[in-house]
Amino acid sequence: MISPKVENLILSVQKPGRYTGGELNSVIKNKDEVDIRYAFCFPDTYEIGMSHIGMKILYSLVNERKDAWCERVFAPWVDMEEKMIENDIPLYALESGDPIKDFDIIGFTLQYELSYTNVLNMLSLAGVELKSKDRTSLTPIVIAGGPCVCNGEPMADFIDVMLPGEGEEITNTFLDLFKEYKLKGKTKQEFLEACSKIDGLYVPSMYDVDYNDDGTVKEIKAKGDAPQTVKKAVVKDIDSMFYPEKFVVPFIDVVHDRTVAEIFRGCIRGCRFCQAGFLYRPIREKSADTINEQCRKIYESSGYEEISLCSLSTSDYTQLNDLLEKLLDWTIDEKVNISLPSLRADNFSKELVEKLKKVRKSGLTFAAEAGTQRLRDVINKNVTEEEVLESSRKAFQNGWTGVKLYYMIGLPTETDEDIEGIAKLSQNVVNEYYKNEDRPKGRGVNVNISVASFVPKPFTPFQWEAQDTMEELKRKQEYLENCVTTKKINIGWNDSRISFMEGVLARGDRRLGKVIETAWKKGCKFDSWDDRFEFEKWLEAFEECGLKPEFYANRKRSFDEVLPWDHMDYGIPKKYFIKENEKAHRNETTQNCREKCNGCMANKLCGGECDAMR
Repeated sequence: MISPKVENLILSVQKPGRYTGGELNSVIKNKDEVDIRYAFCFPDTYEIGMSHIGMKILYSLVNERKDAWCERVFAPWVDMEEKMIENDIPLYALESGDPIKDFDIIGFTLQYELSYTNVLNMLSLAGVELKSKDRTSLTPIVIAGGPCVCNGEPMADFIDVMLPGEGEEITNTFLDLFKEYKLKGKTKQEFLEACSKIDGLYVPSMYDVDYNDDGTVKEIKAKGDAPQTVKKAVVKDIDSMFYPEKFVVPFIDVVHDRTVAEIFRGCIRGCRFCQAGFLYRPIREKSADTINEQCRKIYESSGYEEISLCSLSTSDYTQLNDLLEKLLDWTIDEKVNISLPSLRADNFSKELVEKLKKVRKSGLTFAAEAGTQRLRDVINKNVTEEEVLESSRKAFQNGWTGVKLYYMIGLPTETDEDIEGIAKLSQNVVNEYYKNEDRPKGRGVNVNISVASFVPKPFTPFQWEAQDTMEELKRKQEYLENCVTTKKINIGWNDSRISFMEGVLARGDRRLGKVIETAWKKGCKFDSWDDRFEFEKWLEAFEECGLKPEFYANRKRSFDEVLPWDHMDYGIPKKYFIKENEKAHRNETTQNCREKCNGCMANKLCGGECDAMR
């Protein structure tokens, strides 16, 4: 419950509903009856954080415990931040309105690199010391999870414990250990040493990093009894994994205002640019009955009018037709829409089209990724132009008047011919619409193409590649614009400066901590927002810290270079990524996991076998 002081000031800011709490299904407990108070912080606005499925799951998972109370915290927008500073109001949790500096645990989810300055800003607003070494007592302990902790080194100075892997598996283990050490009156250092010995917990302060004269990493050394490599936590059976029966229903519109149901984890495809496809291996599916039951319960408790079936490649779910039948049994009567993001152009089946026609038409998005077959082979997309056109044809024949196509520029080995191919493929999709004699009279086609700039990421076969310079990306964007000759095609871009900074932070080492702090002190925050990103201040921060961002983004690494994340073990050995990188430069593809096991070793994480071991 917010204080009268907060209540008075939020009427003078944009979207007061961001800051009030009290939403349907939010969890209220008596703080005197719990042993652990957990502030779950999303380092971005309420609208973005409330759309994130991971936050929904872990919020409910912690609150299932009688001894813990998890509350939500979001980054206040700049107008609210100014009011909080003016009125001496520290950052507070929505459920209780209490300052989070008084909590036991302050946890951040790191979903994207450009949220790092927001983490520092939120700690500062809370009145909590930024650096781990300056927080000497056991509480509050600052933790972080999410995909970015696969290389959390740029944030190593600020985070006490990182949780690589899957939070559903490791969160309760961490909380049990914390409760034990808190009740025994143990010190922070004793607790951190205990954490470092548990798979799925990474304590940055338990590792030293040495550098070569050329700035590359020389050695990463574990201290004391900490393991030399840190293994990620893995849920072995997601069918029985915890999943909430209720979602908190926001007071205001959020980015994804709907029920979200994860249908399977991992990906069979092995696209060489895709970090998530490797981080979340091995592939694990939920049963159609489990998903249907979970969707029904959340709908009944929330009233959402849309269900989004979430995965990295929804049409690869083996029980999709069965699941849609089960969902349609009740969603049609309830007038609930079903959304299928992440469809692949090579398995958009006739059966799937027929089922989608029974509900309100959502937009269709196909990820072609590259404009030519050669480059699609390089990135191991394993989709042909004809498959993209056939999927578009089916959509147009069944009443759709537009599709969205995802592409990337700046991919390894890319040429201008590949960029021109984006325009040609998109034009061919437009042409498919006008070939359809049953198209709606008087309706034109709308083909939106989203063109992202490629960012090499850790734990992918392209983790050694150089990122295109900002100047080269801008040139390629202009070249593509000149290749598109129809107004039927609309192009959306990434800001190449933001992509550059993402690339710097994604493959950064611990020395970037001082750059992040310097940039934050200069006023950098909400860096993923185009209208808030202050590129010049970031460049000034690098200059003042004696580091060059190009060293991290635009430099090709050798296979024998020690990478800042080499002490993290996500289940796939480096030699597999090297093999895939070499195949990419030979324009060779790798079959998907259901066609052939390629020996990535990820199945061993769940006790399975791998063809490479036989």
